[in-house]
Amino acid sequence: MTLDSIELSCPVCTGPLTAAGPHGRTLACPSGHRYDAAKQGYFNLLTGKGTAFREDTSAMVDARARFLGAGYYAPLARALAEEAVGSGVDLPRILDAGAGTGYYLDAVAHELERDRGHRPDAVALDISRQAMRRAAKLPRTRALVWDLWRRLPVADAGVDLLLDVFAPRNGPEFARVLAPGGLALVATPLPEHLGEAIGPLSLLSVGGNKEDSVTEALGGDFDVLRTRQIRTTLHLADDDAVRLALMGPAGHHHDEAEIRERLTQSPVPASVTAAFRLQVFRRR
Repeated sequence: MTLDSIELSCPVCTGPLTAAGPHGRTLACPSGHRYDAAKQGYFNLLTGKGTAFREDTSAMVDARARFLGAGYYAPLARALAEEAVGSGVDLPRILDAGAGTGYYLDAVAHELERDRGHRPDAVALDISRQAMRRAAKLPRTRALVWDLWRRLPVADAGVDLLLDVFAPRNGPEFARVLAPGGLALVATPLPEHLGEAIGPLSLLSVGGNKEDSVTEALGGDFDVLRTRQIRTTLHLADDDAVRLALMGPAGHHHDEAEIRERLTQSPVPASVTAAFRLQVFRRR
């Protein structure tokens, strides 16, 4: 696979990182640093000591894929796709920072392909190898295991559209890799997000200052174009309630049997609110 439109940079020396070898399954720079694809198609760029952060497990990623595949968060995916199509960029180069399974990236790229007749090139970054196994299956997508708090392995002004959905926000690096005039679409939960399920599923509650914190994190290189709020009502079967609990940060601390036992004592209400804030920023 060759994705010529997005230039990667070597995480060791920052030189250009390009595809080499049969079928482009090696990434290499002029200084000789090389990264071979895993058999599932993703590249792990975290060499040496790796990272201090904890990656999502196979069970967490599987739960997320099944939950998102059931369409519960489809309204958010549609909102992201609408903003991308309306961006004014003909064929945007996309970076999904904290891509997870690639669910939102795929929705955006699919809608751009439907609107423009050609699927854009994309890079998916996530710290979880299990998540990147899934993202690597998306068309015209290079999936890279990486820590978002480090210098991103993308060239300066290398992308036109950046997605950040429930992921860390590295403002200086987002500004560096986004071309002038490029858009950053940042999705965060509203305070009432999943409020009815927090107790039964032992979920983490959402703080109330997300909008200001996102703007501060991105910094002075970005202008806020608009903010949207997306709300939908979830009617969760027990299996999907369990997946909801396992797919997020709480999944590091609870297992399926424990969650099912909790649900026998305290069932999830018939209706649960999903509420998101989508902020659209333009790179100055």
